[in-house]
Amino acid sequence: MARSKEFDVNQVLRKAMELFWQQGYEKTSMQELVDYMGIHRRSIYDTFGDKRTLFLSALSHYEELITSETKKRVGSKLLVKQGIREVFNMIIYPNLNLPKGCLSVNAAVELSLLDEEIATKIAEMFTKTEALFYELLKHGQKNGEISKNHNPEVLSLFLHNSLVGLRVLVKIEADKKKLESIVDMTLSVLD
Repeated sequence: MARSKEFDVNQVLRKAMELFWQQGYEKTSMQELVDYMGIHRRSIYDTFGDKRTLFLSALSHYEELITSETKKRVGSKLLVKQGIREVFNMIIYPNLNLPKGCLSVNAAVELSLLDEEIATKIAEMFTKTEALFYELLKHGQKNGEISKNHNPEVLSLFLHNSLVGLRVLVKIEADKKKLESIVDMTLSVLD
């Protein structure tokens, strides 16, 4: 008879995500994961597999959290420009109690040249963000809020690149007004 889990999988996965986010993949040991997640090493292996597989699960969990938060914040905006700004504001003013920056950007920098599967996962996540911007821009052009002189595909790439840069900068820059001025300048291309 199989034993039931004595822990909430999503709660311990969130803890793994936080630790990987704070320390990076390479600097996080299995013992630190055991201690931080509050479960036995055997339970980690039985539930998630090895450290790399746990990291991939944590990355997927991160994607789910961010996607859900983005839908809440962007979906509530009537104007496209406000919705796009809200994506940037999520970085400056996060609602979720999470480490600064971005786990996917951290993973891209640390692991994308070393692990093809992780690089592919990160590329897919980045493509989804670009697609979100693209859809918002197309909608903005359709409703007359954004000039049709803009190429929405190129502009979505530009916005995503700026977002990635902000996700890095927010880790070391505490001045919210400075960060807001960067967003203002970035979004001025929509005018």
